[in-house]
Amino acid sequence: MMQRALFSRGALLAQQTSAALEGPLGAKSAPVLLRLDRSMSSVTIPPPACMLRPLEVPLRYLFGPGPSNVPPRILAAGSRPIIGHLHPEMYEIMNDIKKGIQYAFQTENNMTIAMSGSGHAAMECAVFNTVEPGESVLIAINGIWGERVAEIAERMGANVHRMVKTPGRYFTNTEIEQAIKKHKPVLFFLAHGESSAGLCHPVDGIGDICRKHDCLFLVDTVASLGAAPIFMDKQNIDILYSGSQKALNAPPGTAPISFNDRACHKMFNRKTKPVSYLFDMTHLSNYWGCDGKPARVYHHTGPVSGFFALRESLAILAERGLEESWKKHKEVAAYLYRGLEDLGLKLFVPERDLRLPSVTTIAIPEGYDWREMLTYIMKHHCIEMTGGLGPSIGMVMRIGLMGYNCEKTNADMALHALADALKNCKKSKA
Repeated sequence: MMQRALFSRGALLAQQTSAALEGPLGAKSAPVLLRLDRSMSSVTIPPPACMLRPLEVPLRYLFGPGPSNVPPRILAAGSRPIIGHLHPEMYEIMNDIKKGIQYAFQTENNMTIAMSGSGHAAMECAVFNTVEPGESVLIAINGIWGERVAEIAERMGANVHRMVKTPGRYFTNTEIEQAIKKHKPVLFFLAHGESSAGLCHPVDGIGDICRKHDCLFLVDTVASLGAAPIFMDKQNIDILYSGSQKALNAPPGTAPISFNDRACHKMFNRKTKPVSYLFDMTHLSNYWGCDGKPARVYHHTGPVSGFFALRESLAILAERGLEESWKKHKEVAAYLYRGLEDLGLKLFVPERDLRLPSVTTIAIPEGYDWREMLTYIMKHHCIEMTGGLGPSIGMVMRIGLMGYNCEKTNADMALHALADALKNCKKSKA
């Protein structure tokens, strides 16, 4: 009946339009025809030649800090037929994702979702929802990610305080507690996996300090999740987020995040609305079925294919097991360390226990142009490695072997490419 009614309305509209175009004797009037002709020939910009060629994407070995190469199983999941983002079947997939994130984070938090966006989306969501303009926040900066969070917090009007160390160095719990006592922040940020420097920061005890001083503890695990141990509940982390494209080896574009009850109390008892509508957890919590309401109301159109891929990546992690994933990343990283040292290269983070298993940083070899070396490796080996990022630019070269790429055979490829670059790239006499 509905289709018939729609057809009838469409037919009526067509008849009315046709009548308007016809003159008193049924012939189309010249001015109307002229206007129609003009509207049909109004395209002045031709189709771009590049769009008339087939899509071409080169095969590259992504041994940088991310994204990582994606296994066929996850690529296949992302190519499944699209379904509606509000279909019951989609809700079931989202429920699976929530459980997979809870396992990866080692948390029982109900307020656990995946953001529609990269790790930056989760980063902004965490700050926007738990901090109000004028409130004090404390940011630990020893690489680019602390810098980014500080800028985000400043943009939304927070009173930002910075703890700063050179890339590759870490903050002691004593230093953190002293800064929290001084600045009395509502939120303290720390990057667990600081990929710009290759540092895996110790977390134990910091959550206890934050609770003692009534401060929320926010942790970034974009580069470390699945590669290094993290225990959200046991370590008293209030807000934890990650990204899909590194050790989880899904395509970029989705970002797991979780809030515990302390964070939810702060988040849902604010005096002002969050500065972002898209990242407002009062809406997102409903979209993900976390608010206890019987119906999920439209908020935005989630990345359906991206959620398919994320669900499959979390399934692979669950099948392998977290402990096995952590163990393999540690073993492959140790194998890479030995190979780099055999080449005469110096690891940037001297303390082995503080090195990020997923992203290894090496000091730029003396006398070499790091940009020339990376260009040579890409040209002759089709391998992506990268330089530093933010404050570590000009200090390091970065090799990422994570998720699907976390294999000793890939470490051998990376080492061979580096040896070739050291042999064939120009070295200054100085």
